[in-house]
Parts: sequence; structure tokens; C-alpha cells
Amino acid sequence: MKFRKFLLPILILVIISCNNPRRGDNKIVADNHIESVKTSFAPDKRVALFNIESEMSDGKLVLKGETNMAEARDSLFARFTSDEIEYIDSVQVLPARNLKDTIYGVIDVSVANLRGEGKHSSELVTQATLGTPVKIWKRTEEWYYIQTPDGYLSWVDHGGITTMNRTDFQAWKSSEKVIYQKAFGQSYLEASNESKMVTDLVSGAILEMEAENGDFYKVRYPDGRPAFISKDEAEIYSQWLSDLQASQEKLVSTAEDLMGLPYLWGGTSAKGVDCSGFTKTIFFMNGVVVPRDASQQVREGKLIDSVGKFDKLAVGDLLFFGRPATDSTSERVVHVGMWIGNNEFIHSSGDVHISSMDENSEIFDSFNKNRYLRTKRYLGEQSEGLTYLKDKDIFLDENIAQKE
Repeated sequence: MKFRKFLLPILILVIISCNNPRRGDNKIVADNHIESVKTSFAPDKRVALFNIESEMSDGKLVLKGETNMAEARDSLFARFTSDEIEYIDSVQVLPARNLKDTIYGVIDVSVANLRGEGKHSSELVTQATLGTPVKIWKRTEEWYYIQTPDGYLSWVDHGGITTMNRTDFQAWKSSEKVIYQKAFGQSYLEASNESKMVTDLVSGAILEMEAENGDFYKVRYPDGRPAFISKDEAEIYSQWLSDLQASQEKLVSTAEDLMGLPYLWGGTSAKGVDCSGFTKTIFFMNGVVVPRDASQQVREGKLIDSVGKFDKLAVGDLLFFGRPATDSTSERVVHVGMWIGNNEFIHSSGDVHISSMDENSEIFDSFNKNRYLRTKRYLGEQSEGLTYLKDKDIFLDENIAQKE
């Protein structure tokens, strides 16, 4: 009799458990779907935003967070529909609604410091030079969350950017421009080197051109400020691009123009560069937009060597360094430099300098030789992460570029 008394409650409990799944079951499924979609659409958070999470509220599954990829959100929701799981949609797809139609911007200072969070105390993750067009995803009172042409996501303070709607942005893109060529310089209030300075300039700065004035270009900043730039230090952008032929010699020349430049974590300009910021600047001044970080750059281009056969390398190839993969750890790429021939490579480490792979050389770099991983070739190669300005110009209206 005692056995029968206990059997009935147990059977009732089993039936309830089968017909009424625990509230946490749907959350477990939800978290698995979120992680799967994130892995598929946003494996690299530096270039894709997918901050979505699930929670249970009053017995209901709520999906909340934000993403800048509508297709990722749709893929996630499709999984819940397929599993017949009910949910409350609290996911925001950027651009944020409070931006209205002002979702474009152009960097309007010589070098904008872009940070991991919207505050000046946050890590400097990268930089953008004057005239860089960006996509705006959201904003706070003083900061904008932006994406640069290389896909990098970061925050810029309001003083470093001029925001635009689509009409204004297209007008900016459609205008003729000049590109600044020297490593360092300045613009002037008048067409004279004796005039007062408007701002400093670094190589790669892009400004709208209004007219030619003797030995100067009259230019306009994104925020409308007028200025003058010496013709000896700049070139009409369309002419520069038309004449541009990336070559081994030009890559080396560009790199050597930055010799001695101090190392700066997050730096990508003539005011200071980290290792990948240095290689990024070299290729940009030769008409190629490349990924931001060494761990991203290593994915692009053509594999040339992975065993230290340096005689296979050509000038302009990129050498990558770090920690190789083991049975328990993944590979970690932490440094990059550019091969310049004669068993030498140029890189930013402490400052921009030349090192050698030759053990008999006075500039032999045993540290980096011992952590060498592989060499990739960009010059003349097509790769998903490499944007050639002659093929896809980020500074000119695409329709105009097609007509030309």
C-alpha cells in the first residue's frame, strides 16, 4: 500500500514534466541559436555588431540587444519560427532611429582617434585621417559609433566628424578633391606659406577642391572651413588615382618616408603607427584599403611562405609574426612587417625601422625571426578584404566613377 501511495504522485509529476517543459529550456535553445548566428554572421566583433541576448520575463522569452545586420536578425528569428518558439522582439537594428537620416559622416580633423568605447579614457583602437568617409550606426550626446571603409567599428567624439544626410554625403562624394602627399604639413588661411595655419595635415588627407590659386589649391573641409594647400605637397585626387600604379618601388618609398616614426598603439597615421597601422598606411598611399589589424591582414592575399624560406619573398610582401597553434592553443598573430629585399623587412616596433633575417647582419632581429609565422602577398592579388580604389572608390560617387 505504501508503494501505491508514492507511485501516483510520481506518475503525475512525470506527466506534468513531459507536457510542460521548464521555462529555462527555451532560453537554452535561444542562447544556442544566438551563438550559432553570431558565429555565422559576426565571427569578428571588430567589423560586425551582433550584441543580442535572451532573458525570461514573466514566463516569456525576450530577445533584446542590437545589431547592424538586418539579415543576421532575420536569420535568428527564422530559427525560432522554425522551432515554433514564441518570443518578444526587443532587438534594435541599426542605424539608430534617433539619427534619422543623418547616417553618414566624414572625418574633419587631421587625425581622429577612434576608441573602443564612447569616452576619452577608452582604448585607442584605430585612427582615421581627414576626409575619411564613415557610416554612422548610433550616437550618444558627444560620441558617434561609426564604421570606417575597412569595416572597423569604433567610437569617435563629435569634434572629429561632420555628419551628413544622404544628399549632403552624395554631394561631398561627387566633388573633386585633393590628396595630401607629404608625411606632415599644414593648410593655410590664405594662399601663402606665411599665412596662419588652419590645421595640420598628414599623408592621405582628402579635402574638397574649390579652385586653383597660383601655387595653391583652394580647398574646403567637410565642415565647410576654407583653406589653401601648396600644390607641391598635394595632388588632384582623380589625377593621382588615374596615374597610380602600385609597385614594389613605390611601396618601399612610401614606407621609408615614415622611417623613425614612433610606435603608437592604435595609430594609423604619420602621427604614430602600430605595426598593422604602418602596413595599412603604406598600402593606402598606393591605392589599396586593407584590413586594420595584423590578425585580419594575415587572412588576405596569397600565401608565399610558412617555413622561413625567405628567398621566395618579393619586395612588398607582408611577414606575420606571433605564436603558432598547438594542440591546446590557437595561433595568435601579433606583428606584421613588409619585406624590402636583401633579407630585410621594415616594421613599426618601438619606431619604424628596418630589421634583417640575416644572422650576420648588424640589424639581425632574432626575436621576430623566432616567432615568424608566414608571408602573404598583396601586390597584384585579389582578395575579399582588399579594396583597390581604382575598382571601388570610397571617395568619389560610385555612379560618377562608373560613368568615367
